[in-house]
Amino acid sequence: MQQTILERIDRVAQGVFSLVLRGADGPLAPWEPGAHIDLHLPNWLVRQYSLCGDPADRERYRIAVRDEPLSRGGSEYVHRFLRPGRRLGVSSPRNHFPLEPAPEYLFLAGGIGITPILPMLRAAIAAKAKVTLMYAGRSTETMPFVAELHSAYGDRARFMATGDRGRPDLAALAAQSSSRALVYCCGPASMVETAEAVFPSDRLRTERFQPTARTFAPDTAFEVVCARSGRTVEVPPEQSLLDALSYAGQPLASACREGVCGSCELVVLDGEPEHRDDIGAAEGRMYPCVSRALTSQLVVDL
Repeated sequence: MQQTILERIDRVAQGVFSLVLRGADGPLAPWEPGAHIDLHLPNWLVRQYSLCGDPADRERYRIAVRDEPLSRGGSEYVHRFLRPGRRLGVSSPRNHFPLEPAPEYLFLAGGIGITPILPMLRAAIAAKAKVTLMYAGRSTETMPFVAELHSAYGDRARFMATGDRGRPDLAALAAQSSSRALVYCCGPASMVETAEAVFPSDRLRTERFQPTARTFAPDTAFEVVCARSGRTVEVPPEQSLLDALSYAGQPLASACREGVCGSCELVVLDGEPEHRDDIGAAEGRMYPCVSRALTSQLVVDL
C-alpha cells in the first residue's frame, strides 16, 4: 500500500468532489488510462475509484467521489469529514478496462462513469486517433468535469442532460459509428446494457460499478487446499471463499466484495473455479469474494 496526502478537494459538480492525492513518500506507482485504486479511508472502509488525472504526473493521483444517497459509509465520509492534509493509504493501480490501440474511438459516459474515460480521451487524441465522446447525466450541474471537457475537446464532446432531453439514442449512434471504432462505455447499468444490445461485442469495452444480476446454481460446500501453508479450509454453502479463508487465518485483501474491483484476486493451481465476477478472471485466477468451485476441491497459492 502507498501512502498519500490529500492535497486538494474541489467541487466539480453537484454532489461530486474531486480529490487530488500527493505521494507522501515520493513518486506514486505508474498507471494507464482505465485504471482504478483502492482508497483506504480513516473510518476503516476501503472503496474503489477510477483514476481521472494525468498518468504522466507521478506525484499525484486524482479521483472523483459522488455523494451517494444510499452510501455504505464511503462517499458519506469523503463528503462530510475528509479534509486536505489527511494521510490516506491507496493500493497500487489495477486496470480491468485498458485502452486498446485503434484508429477511432467512441466513448460513452454516464454521470460518474466519465472518470475512467477522461484519461482515455487524452491518450486517444495524443495518439492521433479520431475521437467522439457522448456524455450523459441528469443535468449538466450533476455531471463532473463538463467545463474541463468542453474547454479541452470542443465539438468532439457531446453533452446530454437526460432530465430535459431523455436518454441518448445509442442505437442511432451504433448505426452511425465506424466499423473501425472501438466503443468504450462506463455508466449506469441501463446505459451499459443498452450499449451491449446495440454495439457489436468485438468492438465494445465496458466497465461496471455494480455487479450484473445473474442466477447461479445453489451454493454447495467445497474445500480449498492452501499450497504454501499446507492448510485445508472447508467452505460451507452459506459462506464465501473469501470469508472462509479469512476465518481460517488466511486473509486476503478485499474491497468491493461484489466481484467488480479485483482486489482479492487469487491464483488457482488446481481444480475448476465457478467464476461469478464481472471482471472476467484470467486463466488460473479467481475472485473469492463471489466465486466458488465447480469441483469438490481447489488448490490455491496461499
